[in-house]
Amino acid sequence: MTSTLSYFKWAFIVTAVGLLASGAYGYFSFGTSGAVTFLFITAVLAVLEISLSFDNAVVNANKLKAMSHAWQRRFLTWGILIAVFGMRLIFPLVIVALAAKIGPMDAVHLAFAEPRAYADIMHHAHLSIAAFGGTFLLMVGLTYFFDRDKDVHWLPWLEEPMARSASIKGIEIGVALILVLIFSGFVAEERSEDFLYPALYGLITFLGVEILSGFLDASQAKAAKTAAQGGLGAFIYLEVLDASFSFDGVVGAFALTKNLLVIAIGLGIGAMYVRSLTILLVDRKTLSHFRFLEHGAFYAILVLAVIMFAQTLVHIPEAVTGLIGAGLIGLSLWSSLRWRRQKQAGQTG
Repeated sequence: MTSTLSYFKWAFIVTAVGLLASGAYGYFSFGTSGAVTFLFITAVLAVLEISLSFDNAVVNANKLKAMSHAWQRRFLTWGILIAVFGMRLIFPLVIVALAAKIGPMDAVHLAFAEPRAYADIMHHAHLSIAAFGGTFLLMVGLTYFFDRDKDVHWLPWLEEPMARSASIKGIEIGVALILVLIFSGFVAEERSEDFLYPALYGLITFLGVEILSGFLDASQAKAAKTAAQGGLGAFIYLEVLDASFSFDGVVGAFALTKNLLVIAIGLGIGAMYVRSLTILLVDRKTLSHFRFLEHGAFYAILVLAVIMFAQTLVHIPEAVTGLIGAGLIGLSLWSSLRWRRQKQAGQTG
């Protein structure tokens, strides 16, 4: 069996390279104090990313277990490049370019020459980002619980009625739209469109990814003459899901530093650990050993979605979000262990 540490080999390498690069960047820019400051911020951002995205790893593992081994490895290699360079570096530049109505190179110049103005634009765009990402994550969570085939329930009093209600077509879309309309009603009137339209785009994106994922994977399954070879479609789904998880972390990172490279390095290190943890969960079949772990992760997703909506109204520290997610997963893990002990005791008796 592969040792646990070997799963994190590349994460350790990226950590070493990232910290070295961050320290060197700080030293050559501001001297010894700059190196220490950049190293500290990079480490904090990495830990923040891991704490906010642990539920992402569990959800990814749930999707990856149906994918072929080749696509699992592509997710760890190609996917991490998209996650680090795409979401943590290019995505903020695209947001600033669109929000400020400037060209890509002007956005790059703004990021390095005027980081404070760059950060202000990102924070101003947070309303739309939270609406889009929150709606996408909300649909991910609701789709998991509104499932007629779901027969394992952590909280039966809540989950059993939801599973039965799944026979009503589009019920999860209806619930999502109701929540979107409720929160949009609390947003200042002059910015209500900045919330409502991105939220609808988030819903459309989820449905589009689901359709595309099903079409691509069905085609691949037919070509491979197998029914569980989730490939390109599942890969796209996971990348969009990762993007939705990272929205809040990318914007929140500007509270610690306005330097785009430091943000990219710190969040990139954290993303690498999340990817490695995902592969570990799949290879060790951890989800099958802990009966309610998936439930905790998807409850955390629903809570994160609501928090992203709520952040359009009030500031909620990222630490609170991370603690709630970790708490839900911890409770589901404890419930899984208790259920296993009771089952073993029943078999012994």
